Amino acid sequence: MSPAFLLTVIGLYFILLIVVSRISSKGATNETFFVGNRSSKWYLVAFSMIGGSLSGVTFISVPGWVESSGFSYMQMVLGYMIGYVIVSFVLLPMYYRNNLSSIYSYLGDRFGKITHITGASFFLFSRILGASFRLFLVADVLHYFVFAAWGVPFWLTVAITLLLIWAYTNKGGIKTVIWTDALQTVFMLVTLVIAIYAISKSLGTDFHVSSQGAGIMDWFVTDNPNAGNFWWKHVLGGMFVTIAMTGLDQDMMQRNLSCKNTKDAQKNMLSLGVVLILVNFIFLLLGAYLYAYLKENPDLYQAFMGMGESVRADRLFPLIALKSKIGASFGVIFIIGLIAAAYSSADSALTSLTTSTSIDIWKVDKMEDQNKATTIRKRIHVGMTLVLFVTILTLSYFKDGNVISSIFSAANYTYGPLLGLFFFGIMTKRVVNDNYAWIICIIVPAALFIMKMYEKELFGDYHFGFELLGINGILCFLGLWLISSRAQTSTIEKC
Repeated sequence: MSPAFLLTVIGLYFILLIVVSRISSKGATNETFFVGNRSSKWYLVAFSMIGGSLSGVTFISVPGWVESSGFSYMQMVLGYMIGYVIVSFVLLPMYYRNNLSSIYSYLGDRFGKITHITGASFFLFSRILGASFRLFLVADVLHYFVFAAWGVPFWLTVAITLLLIWAYTNKGGIKTVIWTDALQTVFMLVTLVIAIYAISKSLGTDFHVSSQGAGIMDWFVTDNPNAGNFWWKHVLGGMFVTIAMTGLDQDMMQRNLSCKNTKDAQKNMLSLGVVLILVNFIFLLLGAYLYAYLKENPDLYQAFMGMGESVRADRLFPLIALKSKIGASFGVIFIIGLIAAAYSSADSALTSLTTSTSIDIWKVDKMEDQNKATTIRKRIHVGMTLVLFVTILTLSYFKDGNVISSIFSAANYTYGPLLGLFFFGIMTKRVVNDNYAWIICIIVPAALFIMKMYEKELFGDYHFGFELLGINGILCFLGLWLISSRAQTSTIEKC
């Protein structure tokens, strides 16, 4: 399939997104950009969040993970569901009671200005890093299979990718994101179903997915408690990842806050959790089919093994979709699905970064001059696009292993302080010295990072997995307790 043809498909796809964005952003204001005027239908938000939750990382990395991890990723997915329940009944009611546009405003009300900025800064750093990992994956695939054939440098591929996202989010913000992401979710799920059908048809009777052949029911790792992927570590890790990377993340919560009320937001969150169990399982099933197809095609297998080990798993799906003999239509479907999956998370990331910076740092929601506030928000939107551009290029020199593992590894350190801050505020009435909370939030993850580097010397055969995120949050909670004092009044905050 020629790069020119693929580029034409990409161009037509983005024309469609821009048309949708123009329609949805008519009469948009800052309130529209930040919370969609709090008028979004919960089922539309839930459907759009499928794409936002999965992203291009799930689309490519999760199937590629099957070779090394089998279906053990489902342990994490079950943990996600527990996390969605906690987010629904603990965090969402608090956000709506406080009528928040940026969830980090809660930290300002509860602890003070410095802690507010600290929490927002951890989000900004975390989301910039996470969004850059995700966008790097897409840009890498597009460059490798499309733009490199024309001698286009990687930096220009990244610039084009970001420019397209900026083009359809700069006016309508989260309102536009909900509509475009709902459309992109349709494309992604259709691609997933067609991909499995096309590969299974091509394999014929050579491969049957069964609990024995593909290990589709071997979810739980129970043989070695010291392993990083031992079952309870992944379940707890999934729970903490959801609480932190969904419930304490402006990117994901901004969609929820566009719902009319708490009840609608809870419907959205719980239905999303249930659907994601099925969708993630199907992605793993796709991975089993992809590896089976690879083994049946020596030429593709040789090309696969010739790729660098650090990027091999992430390029499995695009390799088969674009270089196999299944058919040109399969390649087109793949490209559309990849872009849909990737941009459905990237557009909301850029929107949430703009929202948090505008509200938490620049306080545009407090400005009386709305024209000035809008101008500042638009400039921040451009600035955040440039920040992502620089970060992606930087990460391209240090990327190691598949992207989904890299994202979760980074989250172990960057989201832990947010867990500690929010749950200390919710679960206690103690007063924390606003001048010192940020020190705890830096010392704890830094110490854990060093500990992780020397875990073999310190803990022998025990390997920390995704439970490290929860440990990070608990230690931050305890650290905040040490620098806190008993409250003198009963009116600390609204929660």
